[in-house]
Amino acid sequence: MNTIFRKSMLSVAGLAFAGGVFAGPIAAHANPVDAKPATAAAVQAAAPKPQGDQSHITLNDEQTANAKAIIAATKKAGLPERAAVISIATSLQESKLENLGHLGDANDHDSLGLFQQRPTSGWGTPEQITNPEYSTTAFLKGLRQVDGWQDMPLTDAAQTVQVSAYPDAYAQWEQQATDLVAHHWNS
Repeated sequence: MNTIFRKSMLSVAGLAFAGGVFAGPIAAHANPVDAKPATAAAVQAAAPKPQGDQSHITLNDEQTANAKAIIAATKKAGLPERAAVISIATSLQESKLENLGHLGDANDHDSLGLFQQRPTSGWGTPEQITNPEYSTTAFLKGLRQVDGWQDMPLTDAAQTVQVSAYPDAYAQWEQQATDLVAHHWNS
């Protein structure tokens, strides 16, 4: 990503503190991208090789349901499996696929939900942000505004939307996210 653009985004949003803080949606009203879903096998074959060491967690029923909700919202938005992979990897980094409410002193400012989105940054109300379909749709609206997101490394696409203090952290979840999408896309 262009360094000047990144600095501008950080400057405009006023976000440069530790803990993974996020700018609001890149565009409130994005035009849908024309994309046809591919088969899970084709996505795994076409997906870039995950960057760096990969992390993996065992998911409980709630986390699996949240992964399925992200996939459903991605399909509803008419986006391909790669968008679901980026979304799930982002959520794995931000919340371990847990729909987080206010965490008191442990909370990163007012970050909430699967993607740790902030009401004060324009992502939506707390009620909206803690709705998996809404929060995924908000993330996808931002992703659509990233030129070439389909072909860029996952961590770059996620970082452009999220504007995290830890931009490379998303990469570690790519394999698990790819596996989840491959397993649940057609179920």
